[in-house]
Amino acid sequence: MEEHIYNVDLHWKTDRKGEISSPELDEKIEVATPPEFPKGIAGIWSPEHLYTAAVNSCFMTTFLAIAENSKLEFESLSCPAKGKLSTQEGKFIMSQIVLEPVLTIYNEEDKEKAEKILFKAEKACLITNSIKAEVILIPKINLAESLVS
Repeated sequence: MEEHIYNVDLHWKTDRKGEISSPELDEKIEVATPPEFPKGIAGIWSPEHLYTAAVNSCFMTTFLAIAENSKLEFESLSCPAKGKLSTQEGKFIMSQIVLEPVLTIYNEEDKEKAEKILFKAEKACLITNSIKAEVILIPKINLAESLVS
């Protein structure tokens, strides 16, 4: 596979707040120091949120590709995630990401296959493979409710 470059620009606005954008994308994202730090600002995406979101969104896109290739039919996927900020050797690090995907499948007989694909997606995620943080996957698989007429 050839190399790819993803461009992200940052512009400081005021205080502990800035804005990220990309010449490849239409939307901008406001970013700030999280409120747990001095002069942090609540209610704005922080680098810690974006780090956790990068792992979570990569997990989703990897899952979707593997599920498609495996011909797994499913109704829905959602994935709450938690990023843990810790101190190690006097430095702040993102030490752990917990992914809790909830996958709703149509057929009970696909449950084992679905679980394997979820774990395979976590192992194949390029962001997960690029970071030091431990990634923990706690999947939940539901069966879609039958349509009642």
